[in-house]
Amino acid sequence: MRNICVKVSYDGAGFNGFQTQPYGRTVQGEIEKAIKKLTGETTIIIGSGRTDAGVHAQGQMFNFYTESTIPTERWAIALNTRLPKDIVIIEAYDVPEHFHARRSAKRKTYRYTIDTGKFPDVFGRQYRFHHPTPLNVDAMREGLRFLVGKHDFTSFTSIHSTKPHHVRTIYEADFVQEGPIVHMYITGNGFLYNMVRVIMGTLLWVGEGKMASSEIKSILEGRNRSLAGPTAMPHGLMLLDVEYSSEKQG
Repeated sequence: MRNICVKVSYDGAGFNGFQTQPYGRTVQGEIEKAIKKLTGETTIIIGSGRTDAGVHAQGQMFNFYTESTIPTERWAIALNTRLPKDIVIIEAYDVPEHFHARRSAKRKTYRYTIDTGKFPDVFGRQYRFHHPTPLNVDAMREGLRFLVGKHDFTSFTSIHSTKPHHVRTIYEADFVQEGPIVHMYITGNGFLYNMVRVIMGTLLWVGEGKMASSEIKSILEGRNRSLAGPTAMPHGLMLLDVEYSSEKQG
């Protein structure tokens, strides 16, 4: 039995999220169908995490077990010929039997993108949240700094979160502005359900002048979802990267 780790990118617009659902098209469902077509095996892939409906990924990771003798270097091409055009396998490599794409992950990086231009970009609109009025990005950056470090992020996750605790560590977080395009990059050891989108929705209030950047600290300490802002739209969010130990041992 082999354990194979795979890096995949996908346009989330046409999916009901990454994880298999009773209804709707999912990334996991399409990949598992492709593996079955290729090998005849019924497989359940293990994702590094879930992405919600409409959220994109440039570097999602998953692993799966197979009895297939297909050479590792052939998996990406073989699966891509059996996948829809909005899913692309980037690479595949062998990992130890105990490797687990979610539990072995050390760092994850997300990007949320806002377009502050007067009109949406017809070619980029599906990957950017259009906000046609000015934002105070410096104030948003100041608010974001309160979230760096190890904290209880109860205020910044969905009330439907099923995790046993909401303590996570944010290693790095910043805003980068490129003309009318504003990117928020955030890297942590893990993220809760809707966490990045709630952070972004709250910081939009800061950018609009509805809230002072210093209030982010009290919202964090309050540990109550009702204190934070709305959940930002999913299409502006992208999972950029998932990092493992250098030996890929998990």
